[in-house]
Amino acid sequence: MAHASPRRRALFQTAGAVGTVALLALGAAPAGAAGSDAPGLSLGRIGPIDGVRPGSELSLPGSFTNTGSAALDKVWMAWSVTHGLGFSRTPSNCSTQNLGGADEMPQSFVMVCEFDGPVNPGVVYAPEGLKLKVQDSALNDELAVRVSDSRIETGTGEEGPPDQGTGPAVKLVERPDETPAAPGSTGPAWSKTDVTAKSTADFQVTGARLKGKVGDTVPLTVKFTNAGPGWVAGEPYSSVTHVLIKMPAGTTVTQASCKSLGQGTYDCGTYNSWVYADSETTYKFKLKIDKAVAGAKGSVALEKKSRPFDPVKSNDTADILLDVDGADATGGGSSTSGSGGSDGSGTAGAGGSGSTSGSGDAGGTGGSGGSGTDASGSSGSASGSGASATAGGSDSGSSSTGGGLAATGSGSTLPLAAAAAGAVVLGAGGVLVARRRAGRQR
Repeated sequence: MAHASPRRRALFQTAGAVGTVALLALGAAPAGAAGSDAPGLSLGRIGPIDGVRPGSELSLPGSFTNTGSAALDKVWMAWSVTHGLGFSRTPSNCSTQNLGGADEMPQSFVMVCEFDGPVNPGVVYAPEGLKLKVQDSALNDELAVRVSDSRIETGTGEEGPPDQGTGPAVKLVERPDETPAAPGSTGPAWSKTDVTAKSTADFQVTGARLKGKVGDTVPLTVKFTNAGPGWVAGEPYSSVTHVLIKMPAGTTVTQASCKSLGQGTYDCGTYNSWVYADSETTYKFKLKIDKAVAGAKGSVALEKKSRPFDPVKSNDTADILLDVDGADATGGGSSTSGSGGSDGSGTAGAGGSGSTSGSGDAGGTGGSGGSGTDASGSSGSASGSGASATAGGSDSGSSSTGGGLAATGSGSTLPLAAAAAGAVVLGAGGVLVARRRAGRQR
Protein backbone atom coordinates (compact mmCIF):
# COMPACT_ATOMS: atom_id res chain seq x y z
CA MET A 1 0.00 0.00 0.00
CA ALA A 2 1.66 3.15 -1.09
CA HIS A 3 1.23 6.47 0.63
CA ALA A 4 0.17 8.76 -2.16
CA SER A 5 0.06 12.50 -1.99
CA PRO A 6 -2.24 12.86 1.00
CA ARG A 7 -5.26 15.02 0.89
CA ARG A 8 -8.32 14.44 3.03
CA ARG A 9 -11.83 14.18 1.76
CA ALA A 10 -14.76 16.13 2.77
CA LEU A 11 -17.22 14.79 5.19
CA PHE A 12 -20.54 15.96 3.92
CA GLN A 13 -21.47 14.13 0.78
CA THR A 14 -23.43 11.14 -0.26
CA ALA A 15 -22.10 7.65 0.11
CA GLY A 16 -20.26 6.84 -2.99
CA ALA A 17 -17.94 9.70 -3.52
CA VAL A 18 -14.87 9.14 -1.44
CA GLY A 19 -11.72 10.94 -2.37
CA THR A 20 -8.18 11.68 -1.47
CA VAL A 21 -8.36 13.44 1.82
CA ALA A 22 -8.22 12.37 5.42
CA LEU A 23 -11.17 11.28 7.23
CA LEU A 24 -14.17 13.32 6.50
CA ALA A 25 -14.47 13.29 2.83
CA LEU A 26 -16.28 16.08 1.21
CA GLY A 27 -16.97 15.45 -2.40
CA ALA A 28 -19.30 16.51 -5.11
CA ALA A 29 -22.81 17.21 -3.93
CA PRO A 30 -25.29 14.48 -4.83
CA ALA A 31 -27.69 14.98 -7.65
CA GLY A 32 -30.68 16.93 -6.41
CA ALA A 33 -28.86 18.15 -3.34
CA ALA A 34 -29.26 21.76 -4.35
CA GLY A 35 -33.02 21.35 -4.37
CA SER A 36 -32.99 19.72 -0.95
CA ASP A 37 -31.14 22.72 0.45
CA ALA A 38 -33.31 25.28 -1.35
CA PRO A 39 -34.34 28.01 -1.16
CA GLY A 40 -30.99 29.43 -2.12
CA LEU A 41 -28.66 28.86 0.83
CA SER A 42 -25.13 29.56 -0.37
CA LEU A 43 -22.01 29.09 1.75
CA GLY A 44 -19.14 31.52 1.41
CA ARG A 45 -15.70 30.33 0.41
CA ILE A 46 -13.47 29.07 3.23
CA GLY A 47 -9.76 29.44 2.57
CA PRO A 48 -7.02 27.09 3.85
CA ILE A 49 -6.08 27.48 7.50
CA ASP A 50 -2.30 27.11 7.79
CA GLY A 51 0.24 27.17 10.58
CA VAL A 52 -2.07 26.52 13.53
CA ARG A 53 -0.48 25.32 16.74
CA PRO A 54 -1.57 22.14 18.53
CA GLY A 55 -3.47 23.04 21.69
CA SER A 56 -4.75 26.33 20.27
CA GLU A 57 -8.27 27.47 19.40
CA LEU A 58 -9.61 29.45 16.47
CA SER A 59 -12.99 30.72 15.34
CA LEU A 60 -15.04 28.10 13.56
CA PRO A 61 -15.46 29.34 9.97
CA GLY A 62 -18.64 29.28 7.92
CA SER A 63 -20.84 32.10 6.61
CA PHE A 64 -23.79 31.91 4.21
CA THR A 65 -26.38 33.92 2.30
CA ASN A 66 -30.09 33.34 1.86
CA THR A 67 -30.35 33.97 -1.88
CA GLY A 68 -34.09 33.30 -2.01
CA SER A 69 -36.89 35.84 -1.98
CA ALA A 70 -38.34 35.10 1.47
CA ALA A 71 -37.00 34.99 5.02
CA LEU A 72 -36.41 31.62 6.65
CA ASP A 73 -37.68 30.73 10.12
CA LYS A 74 -34.85 28.28 10.84
CA VAL A 75 -31.47 27.28 9.46
CA TRP A 76 -29.24 24.35 10.39
CA MET A 77 -25.47 24.25 10.05
CA ALA A 78 -23.14 21.29 10.49
CA TRP A 79 -19.36 21.02 10.81
CA SER A 80 -17.24 17.91 10.55
CA VAL A 81 -13.56 17.65 11.44
CA THR A 82 -10.90 15.00 11.10
CA HIS A 83 -9.11 13.24 13.97
CA GLY A 84 -6.69 16.06 14.82
CA LEU A 85 -9.41 18.67 15.37
CA GLY A 86 -12.35 19.09 17.75
CA PHE A 87 -14.86 21.56 19.15
CA SER A 88 -14.08 23.64 22.23
CA ARG A 89 -17.63 23.78 23.58
CA THR A 90 -21.13 22.72 22.61
CA PRO A 91 -23.90 25.35 22.92
CA SER A 92 -27.39 24.29 24.00
CA ASN A 93 -28.74 24.67 20.46
CA CYS A 94 -26.04 22.34 19.08
CA SER A 95 -25.15 18.65 19.40
CA THR A 96 -21.86 16.86 18.84
CA GLN A 97 -21.03 13.29 17.94
CA ASN A 98 -17.89 11.17 17.91
CA LEU A 99 -18.20 8.96 14.84
CA GLY A 100 -15.57 6.55 16.11
CA GLY A 101 -13.34 4.79 13.62
CA ALA A 102 -13.56 1.48 11.82
CA ASP A 103 -12.70 -0.20 8.54
CA GLU A 104 -11.50 2.48 6.13
CA MET A 105 -12.74 5.45 8.16
CA PRO A 106 -10.66 7.02 10.93
CA GLN A 107 -12.21 8.81 13.86
CA SER A 108 -14.12 12.02 13.10
CA PHE A 109 -16.32 14.51 14.93
CA VAL A 110 -19.50 16.31 13.88
CA MET A 111 -21.37 19.27 15.37
CA VAL A 112 -24.88 20.31 14.23
CA CYS A 113 -26.48 23.61 15.30
CA GLU A 114 -30.05 24.90 14.91
CA PHE A 115 -30.57 28.64 14.49
CA ASP A 116 -33.87 30.51 14.80
CA GLY A 117 -34.69 33.14 12.21
CA PRO A 118 -35.59 35.31 10.65
CA VAL A 119 -32.82 34.69 8.14
CA ASN A 120 -33.43 37.45 5.62
CA PRO A 121 -32.65 37.36 1.89
CA GLY A 122 -29.49 39.06 0.62
CA VAL A 123 -27.76 39.11 4.02
CA VAL A 124 -24.58 37.27 4.98
CA TYR A 125 -24.84 35.42 8.31
CA ALA A 126 -22.35 33.48 10.43
CA PRO A 127 -22.49 31.85 13.88
CA GLU A 128 -20.90 33.91 16.63
CA GLY A 129 -18.58 32.45 19.25
CA LEU A 130 -18.08 28.87 18.02
CA LYS A 131 -14.50 27.67 18.47
CA LEU A 132 -12.44 25.00 16.74
CA LYS A 133 -9.89 23.19 18.92
CA VAL A 134 -6.58 22.07 17.46
CA GLN A 135 -5.71 18.76 19.14
CA ASP A 136 -2.17 17.69 20.07
CA SER A 137 -2.37 15.07 17.29
CA ALA A 138 -3.18 17.60 14.56
CA LEU A 139 -0.96 17.67 11.47
CA ASN A 140 -2.85 17.88 8.17
CA ASP A 141 -6.56 17.85 8.87
CA GLU A 142 -9.78 18.96 7.27
CA LEU A 143 -12.84 20.94 8.21
CA ALA A 144 -16.13 20.62 6.29
CA VAL A 145 -19.27 22.78 6.62
CA ARG A 146 -22.87 22.37 5.46
CA VAL A 147 -25.95 24.60 5.65
CA SER A 148 -29.58 23.59 5.15
CA ASP A 149 -33.13 24.84 5.68
CA SER A 150 -34.03 21.30 6.83
CA ARG A 151 -32.95 19.55 10.01
CA ILE A 152 -29.60 17.75 9.71
CA GLU A 153 -29.78 14.46 11.60
CA THR A 154 -26.62 12.59 12.56
CA GLY A 155 -28.32 9.40 13.75
CA THR A 156 -26.49 7.03 16.09
CA GLY A 157 -22.81 6.46 15.42
CA GLU A 158 -20.22 4.02 16.73
CA GLU A 159 -19.95 5.94 19.98
CA GLY A 160 -23.69 6.32 20.58
CA PRO A 161 -26.23 9.09 19.87
CA PRO A 162 -25.29 12.77 19.63
CA ASP A 163 -24.60 14.69 22.84
CA GLN A 164 -26.79 17.76 23.29
CA GLY A 165 -24.88 20.86 24.34
CA THR A 166 -25.33 22.59 27.68
CA GLY A 167 -23.47 25.85 27.10
CA PRO A 168 -25.04 29.22 26.28
CA ALA A 169 -26.86 29.17 22.96
CA VAL A 170 -25.01 30.54 19.95
CA LYS A 171 -26.68 32.95 17.52
CA LEU A 172 -26.28 33.98 13.92
CA VAL A 173 -24.97 37.47 13.36
CA GLU A 174 -24.92 39.57 10.23
CA ARG A 175 -21.65 40.06 8.38
CA PRO A 176 -22.09 43.41 6.60
CA ASP A 177 -18.45 43.44 5.48
CA GLU A 178 -18.87 40.26 3.45
CA THR A 179 -20.30 40.26 -0.07
CA PRO A 180 -23.54 38.27 -0.28
CA ALA A 181 -24.10 35.63 -2.93
CA ALA A 182 -26.12 36.70 -5.95
CA PRO A 183 -29.92 36.66 -5.56
CA GLY A 184 -31.44 33.43 -6.88
CA SER A 185 -28.14 31.50 -6.86
CA THR A 186 -28.25 27.97 -5.49
CA GLY A 187 -25.21 27.00 -3.56
CA PRO A 188 -22.88 25.56 -2.79
CA ALA A 189 -24.60 24.22 0.31
CA TRP A 190 -21.32 22.72 1.57
CA SER A 191 -17.69 23.78 1.66
CA LYS A 192 -14.44 22.46 3.07
CA THR A 193 -10.91 23.52 3.81
CA ASP A 194 -7.59 22.07 4.92
CA VAL A 195 -6.24 22.84 8.38
CA THR A 196 -2.46 22.46 8.60
CA ALA A 197 -0.74 22.39 11.99
CA LYS A 198 2.83 23.27 12.91
CA SER A 199 3.74 19.74 13.88
CA THR A 200 5.45 16.55 12.77
CA ALA A 201 5.09 12.77 12.94
CA ASP A 202 8.04 10.50 13.69
CA PHE A 203 7.93 7.13 11.90
CA GLN A 204 10.23 4.55 13.52
CA VAL A 205 11.16 0.89 13.10
CA THR A 206 12.50 -1.52 15.72
CA GLY A 207 14.86 -4.42 14.98
CA ALA A 208 15.59 -7.60 16.94
CA ARG A 209 18.31 -9.93 18.19
CA LEU A 210 17.81 -13.66 17.67
CA LYS A 211 19.66 -16.57 19.23
CA GLY A 212 19.56 -20.31 18.59
CA LYS A 213 21.40 -23.27 17.17
CA VAL A 214 21.36 -24.83 13.72
CA GLY A 215 18.03 -26.60 13.19
CA ASP A 216 16.09 -24.38 15.61
CA THR A 217 13.01 -22.40 14.58
CA VAL A 218 12.93 -19.04 16.35
CA PRO A 219 10.26 -16.32 16.46
CA LEU A 220 10.97 -12.85 15.12
CA THR A 221 9.01 -9.74 16.04
CA VAL A 222 9.68 -6.29 14.60
CA LYS A 223 7.66 -3.10 14.92
CA PHE A 224 6.66 0.03 13.06
CA THR A 225 5.70 2.98 15.27
CA ASN A 226 4.27 6.41 14.66
CA ALA A 227 5.73 8.21 17.66
CA GLY A 228 3.78 11.33 16.77
CA PRO A 229 2.88 13.82 17.85
CA GLY A 230 0.82 14.06 14.65
CA TRP A 231 -1.44 11.40 13.15
CA VAL A 232 -1.03 10.45 9.47
CA ALA A 233 -3.49 9.10 6.92
CA GLY A 234 -2.84 7.44 3.58
CA GLU A 235 -4.98 6.74 0.54
CA PRO A 236 -8.08 4.58 1.11
CA TYR A 237 -7.34 0.85 0.96
CA SER A 238 -3.63 1.65 1.06
CA SER A 239 -0.91 1.39 3.64
CA VAL A 240 0.37 4.62 5.15
CA THR A 241 3.91 3.37 4.60
CA HIS A 242 5.78 0.13 3.86
CA VAL A 243 8.33 -1.61 6.06
CA LEU A 244 10.88 -3.72 4.19
CA ILE A 245 12.38 -6.62 6.17
CA LYS A 246 15.46 -8.54 5.02
CA MET A 247 16.12 -11.80 6.89
CA PRO A 248 19.62 -12.82 8.08
CA ALA A 249 21.62 -15.15 5.83
CA GLY A 250 21.43 -18.84 6.72
CA THR A 251 17.74 -18.72 7.70
CA THR A 252 14.46 -19.78 6.08
CA VAL A 253 11.13 -18.14 6.92
CA THR A 254 8.57 -20.79 7.87
CA GLN A 255 5.76 -18.39 8.86
CA ALA A 256 5.24 -14.75 7.87
CA SER A 257 2.66 -12.03 8.38
CA CYS A 258 3.80 -9.98 5.37
CA LYS A 259 4.15 -10.30 1.61
CA SER A 260 7.26 -12.08 0.35
CA LEU A 261 9.32 -10.27 -2.29
CA GLY A 262 11.67 -13.24 -2.68
CA GLN A 263 15.25 -13.86 -1.54
CA GLY A 264 14.37 -13.45 2.13
CA THR A 265 12.83 -9.98 1.80
CA TYR A 266 9.32 -9.08 2.98
CA ASP A 267 7.05 -6.09 2.40
CA CYS A 268 4.92 -5.15 5.42
CA GLY A 269 2.22 -2.49 5.43
CA THR A 270 0.03 -0.89 8.06
CA TYR A 271 -3.25 -2.58 8.91
CA ASN A 272 -5.30 0.58 8.33
CA SER A 273 -4.98 3.46 5.90
CA TRP A 274 -4.04 5.75 8.78
CA VAL A 275 -1.85 5.67 11.89
CA TYR A 276 -2.67 7.54 15.06
CA ALA A 277 0.05 9.10 17.18
CA ASP A 278 1.81 6.71 19.58
CA SER A 279 0.46 3.66 17.76
CA GLU A 280 2.42 0.50 16.92
CA THR A 281 2.12 -2.12 14.21
CA THR A 282 3.82 -5.46 14.92
CA TYR A 283 5.02 -7.99 12.34
CA LYS A 284 5.74 -11.57 13.35
CA PHE A 285 7.71 -14.32 11.65
CA LYS A 286 9.22 -17.72 12.38
CA LEU A 287 12.74 -18.40 11.10
CA LYS A 288 14.50 -21.73 10.82
CA ILE A 289 18.25 -21.53 11.32
CA ASP A 290 19.63 -23.63 8.46
CA LYS A 291 23.33 -22.94 8.96
CA ALA A 292 25.73 -20.67 10.78
CA VAL A 293 26.88 -17.71 8.71
CA ALA A 294 29.53 -15.45 10.18
CA GLY A 295 28.20 -11.96 10.76
CA ALA A 296 24.68 -12.90 9.67
CA LYS A 297 22.52 -9.83 9.93
CA GLY A 298 19.15 -8.77 8.54
CA SER A 299 17.54 -5.37 8.40
CA VAL A 300 14.29 -3.46 8.94
CA ALA A 301 13.77 -0.25 6.97
CA LEU A 302 11.02 2.16 6.02
CA GLU A 303 10.48 2.39 2.29
CA LYS A 304 12.56 5.03 0.55
CA LYS A 305 9.82 7.55 0.02
CA SER A 306 9.56 11.22 0.81
CA ARG A 307 8.06 11.90 4.25
CA PRO A 308 8.41 15.67 4.70
CA PHE A 309 6.42 15.51 7.92
CA ASP A 310 9.11 13.28 9.50
CA PRO A 311 12.39 15.14 10.09
CA VAL A 312 13.96 12.35 12.18
CA LYS A 313 15.68 9.87 9.83
CA SER A 314 18.02 8.11 12.26
CA ASN A 315 15.31 5.65 13.37
CA ASP A 316 14.11 4.72 9.87
CA THR A 317 16.31 1.59 9.87
CA ALA A 318 17.26 -1.11 12.37
CA ASP A 319 19.20 -4.40 12.42
CA ILE A 320 18.10 -8.00 12.86
CA LEU A 321 21.05 -9.71 14.55
CA LEU A 322 21.48 -13.50 14.67
CA ASP A 323 23.69 -15.36 17.13
CA VAL A 324 24.08 -19.08 16.40
CA ASP A 325 25.14 -21.21 19.38
CA GLY A 326 28.39 -23.08 18.95
CA ALA A 327 29.25 -21.34 15.71
CA ASP A 328 31.90 -18.79 14.85
CA ALA A 329 29.26 -16.26 13.87
CA THR A 330 29.88 -12.71 14.95
CA GLY A 331 26.61 -10.97 14.49
CA GLY A 332 27.19 -8.58 17.34
CA GLY A 333 26.34 -4.96 17.35
CA SER A 334 23.36 -2.89 18.23
CA SER A 335 20.26 -2.05 16.26
CA THR A 336 20.11 1.30 14.58
CA SER A 337 18.79 4.08 16.82
CA GLY A 338 19.22 1.84 19.86
CA SER A 339 15.74 0.34 19.67
CA GLY A 340 16.45 -3.37 19.83
CA GLY A 341 13.70 -5.92 19.55
CA SER A 342 13.64 -9.43 21.03
CA ASP A 343 13.28 -13.07 20.20
CA GLY A 344 10.27 -15.08 21.26
CA SER A 345 11.84 -16.03 24.58
CA GLY A 346 11.99 -12.40 25.68
CA THR A 347 15.73 -12.03 25.15
CA ALA A 348 16.30 -8.29 24.89
CA GLY A 349 17.77 -6.85 21.73
CA ALA A 350 20.45 -4.23 21.63
CA GLY A 351 19.25 -1.08 23.30
CA GLY A 352 16.27 -2.86 24.86
CA SER A 353 15.61 -4.24 28.28
CA GLY A 354 14.84 -7.82 29.15
CA SER A 355 11.42 -7.17 30.61
CA THR A 356 8.39 -8.41 28.74
CA SER A 357 6.30 -5.66 27.21
CA GLY A 358 2.76 -5.41 28.50
CA SER A 359 1.49 -3.33 25.64
CA GLY A 360 -0.90 -4.85 23.16
CA ASP A 361 1.19 -5.34 20.06
CA ALA A 362 -0.80 -5.73 16.90
CA GLY A 363 -0.09 -8.33 14.31
CA GLY A 364 -1.85 -9.43 11.21
CA THR A 365 -3.91 -12.54 11.19
CA GLY A 366 -2.46 -14.75 8.54
CA GLY A 367 -2.58 -14.71 4.81
CA SER A 368 -3.16 -12.03 2.25
CA GLY A 369 -6.22 -10.03 3.12
CA GLY A 370 -6.28 -11.12 6.78
CA SER A 371 -7.50 -8.63 9.30
CA GLY A 372 -5.45 -7.11 12.06
CA THR A 373 -5.56 -4.49 14.73
CA ASP A 374 -3.15 -1.69 15.36
CA ALA A 375 -2.18 -0.63 18.83
CA SER A 376 -4.81 2.11 18.85
CA GLY A 377 -7.54 -0.51 18.46
CA SER A 378 -8.45 0.26 14.87
CA SER A 379 -9.05 -2.59 12.49
CA GLY A 380 -7.96 -2.89 8.92
CA SER A 381 -6.46 -5.23 6.37
CA ALA A 382 -3.05 -6.83 6.24
CA SER A 383 -1.36 -8.59 3.40
CA GLY A 384 0.48 -11.75 4.26
CA SER A 385 1.95 -14.93 2.90
CA GLY A 386 -0.31 -17.39 4.64
CA ALA A 387 1.14 -17.26 8.15
CA SER A 388 -0.60 -16.00 11.24
CA ALA A 389 0.29 -13.59 14.00
CA THR A 390 -1.47 -12.54 17.15
CA ALA A 391 -3.44 -9.29 16.89
CA GLY A 392 -4.17 -6.95 19.75
CA GLY A 393 -2.95 -9.19 22.56
CA SER A 394 0.08 -9.11 24.78
CA ASP A 395 3.17 -10.11 22.83
CA SER A 396 5.20 -12.59 24.82
CA GLY A 397 7.95 -12.35 22.23
CA SER A 398 8.66 -8.65 22.58
CA SER A 399 10.66 -6.81 25.18
CA SER A 400 10.39 -3.22 26.29
CA THR A 401 12.50 -0.98 24.14
CA GLY A 402 14.11 1.80 26.08
CA GLY A 403 13.85 5.13 24.29
CA GLY A 404 13.50 3.75 20.81
CA LEU A 405 9.74 4.26 20.79
CA ALA A 406 9.63 7.50 22.72
CA ALA A 407 7.05 10.00 21.46
CA THR A 408 9.35 12.47 19.81
CA GLY A 409 9.00 14.77 16.88
CA SER A 410 10.35 18.22 16.19
CA GLY A 411 11.04 20.57 13.38
CA SER A 412 9.12 22.94 11.14
CA THR A 413 5.75 22.21 9.62
CA LEU A 414 5.95 20.17 6.48
CA PRO A 415 2.89 19.52 4.33
CA LEU A 416 1.42 16.04 4.17
CA ALA A 417 -1.78 15.22 2.43
CA ALA A 418 -3.73 12.68 4.41
CA ALA A 419 -6.24 10.59 2.54
CA ALA A 420 -9.87 9.96 3.20
CA ALA A 421 -10.77 6.62 4.61
CA GLY A 422 -14.48 7.01 4.43
CA ALA A 423 -17.25 9.47 3.82
CA VAL A 424 -19.81 10.85 6.21
CA VAL A 425 -22.80 12.35 4.55
CA LEU A 426 -24.75 15.11 6.21
CA GLY A 427 -27.69 15.88 3.99
CA ALA A 428 -30.98 17.63 4.43
CA GLY A 429 -32.59 14.45 5.70
CA GLY A 430 -29.81 12.74 7.59
CA VAL A 431 -26.25 11.56 7.84
CA LEU A 432 -24.87 8.51 6.14
CA VAL A 433 -21.67 6.99 7.46
CA ALA A 434 -20.23 5.04 4.57
CA ARG A 435 -17.72 2.50 5.75
CA ARG A 436 -15.37 0.81 3.37
CA ARG A 437 -14.59 -2.72 4.23
CA ALA A 438 -10.88 -3.19 4.45
CA GLY A 439 -9.53 -4.52 1.20
CA ARG A 440 -6.27 -6.12 0.33
CA GLN A 441 -3.11 -4.06 0.53
CA ARG A 442 -1.44 -2.99 -2.63
